[in-house]
Amino acid sequence: MDYLQSAELAAREAGKYILSNLGKVKQVSFKSQQSNLVTEVDKKSEEIIIETLQKDFPDFDILAEESGASSTKNSEFMWVIDPLDGTTNFTHGLPIFSVSIGLIKGNEVIAGVVYDPTRDQLFSAEKGKGAFLNGKRISVSKTKDIKKSLLVTGFPYNVEENPDFCFERFVIMTQNSRAVRRLGSAALDFAYVAAGIFDGFWEVKLNPWDIAAGLLLVNEAGGKVTNFKGEDSDIFNPQILASNGQIHNKMIELLELAEQIHFNL
Repeated sequence: MDYLQSAELAAREAGKYILSNLGKVKQVSFKSQQSNLVTEVDKKSEEIIIETLQKDFPDFDILAEESGASSTKNSEFMWVIDPLDGTTNFTHGLPIFSVSIGLIKGNEVIAGVVYDPTRDQLFSAEKGKGAFLNGKRISVSKTKDIKKSLLVTGFPYNVEENPDFCFERFVIMTQNSRAVRRLGSAALDFAYVAAGIFDGFWEVKLNPWDIAAGLLLVNEAGGKVTNFKGEDSDIFNPQILASNGQIHNKMIELLELAEQIHFNL
């Protein structure tokens, strides 16, 4: 079995388990903030994914959200796993969440999947081979005008501290686009940019497991992923800007303008 097939199988198995527990969460605990939830479903989903992947690739390292660095075998390959991206949505019965699995070699993502079990939508990509939704090739939108763009973002868990001017950035993007959405699953935000649903996505503070699969999906769909200054980004850079490429420079301009607005208040 190849990398992508193994990741797809693991994502589907975890997604099946998650969906069977929608509306049945018995225990919710908190991480660093009261808004950062974790459930027994997150943990069991992660176990399912790791067990499935290790059957095929027992020597690969693993970086997973709930267990951290689950294995350190000094492999050049590492699975990067978010077993349930959108836990808050899931806990409240809102059917917008996903499973995200990326494979990196060194610092480069070479394969990735994002699976939405509620819609049975499997987004997948392999380095140099394009991006797909349920086996059909997808590509980013062709929108060139930011005013006609549908954008998406998310807020960090410590949003009350307004880290990295997240409020100012949200306001200025809302004022200069057709609309801004906030779904609550960064992996799906990336996937929807790759599929041409959203024209652009930005977020000020993400973790490697939020980014890995989505970054590759957007790049392989013909889009662009950088930091807010337009510099090449990897999964260990928490500041992410992903777009169809056409509106990328304008988004950078607006994100920088938001900083100036903050300091002029």
